[in-house]
Amino acid sequence: MSLDVEKARSHFPTLDSGFIFADNAGGSQCAKGVVDLITDYLLNSNVQLGADYSVSALATKRVALDAPSIARQLFNARSPDEIVFSSSSSMNMENLARGMDNAIQPGDEIIVTGEHETNVGCWKKLASRRGAVLKHWKSRVIDPTNSFSVALKTEDLLPLISSKTRIIAFTACSNILGSIIPVKDVIKAARAEAKSKGASKVEISVDCVAYAPHRLIDVQDWDVDFCVVSLYKVYGPHTSALYVRSEVFKTSVSPINHHFLRVESSPYKIQPGGPGYELVHGTSGIVPYLLSLTPVNSLRASFEAITMHELTLLQVVLGYLTHPDRKARGVRIVGDEKIDSTRVPTISFVVVGERSIKSKDIVAAFDRKNKIGIRYGHFYAYTLVSELAPKLDLEDGVVRISLVHYNTIAEANAIVETLEDILA
Repeated sequence: MSLDVEKARSHFPTLDSGFIFADNAGGSQCAKGVVDLITDYLLNSNVQLGADYSVSALATKRVALDAPSIARQLFNARSPDEIVFSSSSSMNMENLARGMDNAIQPGDEIIVTGEHETNVGCWKKLASRRGAVLKHWKSRVIDPTNSFSVALKTEDLLPLISSKTRIIAFTACSNILGSIIPVKDVIKAARAEAKSKGASKVEISVDCVAYAPHRLIDVQDWDVDFCVVSLYKVYGPHTSALYVRSEVFKTSVSPINHHFLRVESSPYKIQPGGPGYELVHGTSGIVPYLLSLTPVNSLRASFEAITMHELTLLQVVLGYLTHPDRKARGVRIVGDEKIDSTRVPTISFVVVGERSIKSKDIVAAFDRKNKIGIRYGHFYAYTLVSELAPKLDLEDGVVRISLVHYNTIAEANAIVETLEDILA
C-alpha cells in the first residue's frame, strides 16, 4: 500500500514554510492534531489531577486513562498500566534504573552497547552503585573496504552472556548507523543462551527511540521487558513513554516516588512528580495521525506504507553518497551501505582522504543556504563514535541526514544537489 505523502504533510503546517527538515532523528515535526489536544487541555482542563470536581475528573481521565491507553497501542503492550510517561527517554530510563537498585546484586552482570547513552548510561550508573559487572557488546566492521561500516552482530553478544547475566540493553535501531537490529531474533537467542548457561533471571531493555518513527513495535511478540520511545521523534510533543512488563514491574522495580503513595502496581512507581499533563494528553493524537496514513485503519499497514516511501528517500540520498565517484572523493558511510528494509533513512557519513572535509564544515555549508536543516556530532552515541577514533574526530563526529515519511523525493533531491556543490 502506497503512502499519500501530500496528505501526510497536510498534518504538519510547519512544512508549508518550504524549509526541509532533515534532522528528524533529533526531533520530528509535531502533528497539528497533537497541538490541538495540547491547546484544548490548557484551555479547558488545566487543573491538578485527582480531585472530585468535574474539571479535575476530566483532566484525570485524559492524562491517567486515555493517554496510556492510546500509547499502549504504539508498543502493543497488554495494559495501559505498563506505560510510564516522563519528560524524556533519558529521564524515563534513569528513573527505571533507580527503581532497579534493590534488584541488582554485587557480581550481577549488565550487558550494554555503545549506542545512544539513554539506554547505556543509566545501566552504567546502576552497575557502579550496586557493584555489578559491566560488559560491552561492541559493533564490528562489516565491510573490509570501509572501516566506518560497523554494525552489531548477535554472534558477538552471545559469548558475553553468562550465568550471572541480569540485564541486556541494546538499541532496536541505531540513531547514527540507521541499521535495524532484528530484535525478536536477538532476544530469542539471548534468552536461550542465558538459560543454557544457568542464568536465573534476565531482563532485556530495548531503546526504540530511533526505531519508532519508522517501524512497528511489538513488545509482546519480541518478549522484551523494557522499551522506551521519545514521542517528540514520533510526531508528538517533547515527552517520552516507557514500557515496563507488568510482571517485572511487580518483582524487580521498587518505588522511587513519595514513600506514602501506594503505587505498587502503578506507573507512578517510577514516575515521581508526574509528567507534563498537557503534553501527555497531546500524545493521544499520535496514534490517530498514524492510522490516518492508510484507509485500512491499521498501524501495521501505516508502517508498511511508511517503510516503502522511506526506502525511496534512502535510494536517492544513500544511493548518491555510495556512488563510486563519491567513494573516490573520500565519502565514507558510517554504518551499512545497503539499501533495503533493514535500514531507515538516517544516513551518517564522513569525508576523508587528501581532500577531507570536517563534518562541521559540511553542515555549515548547508546552514549558509538556510534551506535544509541537518547536523553533525556524536549524537549522544558517544561510545560508538569513540570506537571509530582515531579514524574519526570525536568532537567533529559525523554528518547526519535523517529523513522520515513526510519528506518528499524533491526534498531528497535538494539535499543531493547541495551535497554535489560541497563535494565538487
